[in-house]
Amino acid sequence: MTEMSGPETAALKDKLREQGVKYLMASYVDMHGAIKNKMVPLAHFDHMMEGSELFTGAALDGVPQSVNDEEVAAHPDPASCVVLPWNREVALFASDLWYAGKPFEAGSRTILKRQMQAAAGMGYGFNLGIEAEFYVLRQDTDPVSPRRLSKPCYDGSMVLDNMGWLGELVDAMNGMGWDVYSFDQEDGLGQFEVDFTYADAVTMSDRYCFLRLMANKMAEQHGCFASFMPKPYGDRTGSGAHFNMSLSDVTTGANLFKAPNDPRGCGLSDLGYKFVAGVVRHLPAICAVVAPSVNSYKRLVKQGSMSGFTWAPIFACYGNNNRTNALRIPLAGGRVELRAADSMCNPYLGAAMVLAAGLEGIREGLDPGEPNRGNMYLVEPAELEARGIRQLPRTLGEALDAFEADPLSRAVMGDAMFTSWLDYKREEWMGYMAHVSQWETDRYLRFF
Repeated sequence: MTEMSGPETAALKDKLREQGVKYLMASYVDMHGAIKNKMVPLAHFDHMMEGSELFTGAALDGVPQSVNDEEVAAHPDPASCVVLPWNREVALFASDLWYAGKPFEAGSRTILKRQMQAAAGMGYGFNLGIEAEFYVLRQDTDPVSPRRLSKPCYDGSMVLDNMGWLGELVDAMNGMGWDVYSFDQEDGLGQFEVDFTYADAVTMSDRYCFLRLMANKMAEQHGCFASFMPKPYGDRTGSGAHFNMSLSDVTTGANLFKAPNDPRGCGLSDLGYKFVAGVVRHLPAICAVVAPSVNSYKRLVKQGSMSGFTWAPIFACYGNNNRTNALRIPLAGGRVELRAADSMCNPYLGAAMVLAAGLEGIREGLDPGEPNRGNMYLVEPAELEARGIRQLPRTLGEALDAFEADPLSRAVMGDAMFTSWLDYKREEWMGYMAHVSQWETDRYLRFF
């Protein structure tokens, strides 16, 4: 995150005009992490930057306001400006929401910024990378490829079949300075992963939310759509949004998780282990935010209807370069990967919860114990209990119970967003519970 001076902001306006930009998006996200905005002609750039665009929070999910409240105002971050790669006449600005002359307590970006400020007060910056996994399908929901492979992961021909939209997407990301370093056909037919360089957590959250919009707009130009549903098919791999996290020295930028001589052999510093311990302590509550939908918990299973393991975590544990742990320390060390996060998460809120938990672990000097190196799917329940390893929530309902019971949730979210999130998600869960599915009809309708 970088601040811009008045002259720099004026120069930005001139630059946008020279590039042919006509319209501006004063954007922010709702509780789901979906982009909302008003369009502003470039002539009104100065007013927009001062917070001229007002929104009725009561018209949105998880912007907790009553219909009689003063509107919230979008205060754009000039450093976040991107010209839409698929429509060069429009530029988007990620914004903070303000209310009554100050940052809105329940704004997603503001919630994350509070935790970033807490980290800075301890001398830390928080860096985040998000692995973007999603399906791209034709409008008839078939994968964009004539091939039907039982094991499509890393298949070169599948990538080449999709280079039309995929190449455009990667070129656009690189054009905005995101530095894509790899992309591939993932384990599910029609599923892809795009990996790009980490940034501070606010910037990465801005980018991930924009990526979901951009991927869909570019896929649409090829008669397709991008799905960020965590588990669209029972017999295919789910889509994660793995959080890759590290703390840096707020002054020098040095990675404080890096430790080549780690006695536990994972390349993680003592500070990093304390961070891990805090996250493990609060993982059930964190799941309600990083795995926020009913469908999320169809992904967080060992096997389900698939022929092999799902690769998704099911226990609140950590380990080395071992994908059966919810928290994994990749081979090179120096960072921690949260594997429970999925592609539908609001990254601002998820990152805020994880950072707060990690900072608690540091403050209290917690120790996560030795890393788990074996296949956690195969550990017997009695051994898990003896080692103090809990199962992650198996449903959204269980996750919400954990979220409600954990004091960290309200402390991070604030009263308004805590209540709004819980109420909305409880209603979602109860709506699912009351729904009669095709599976039930097939199984029970003619049972006798």
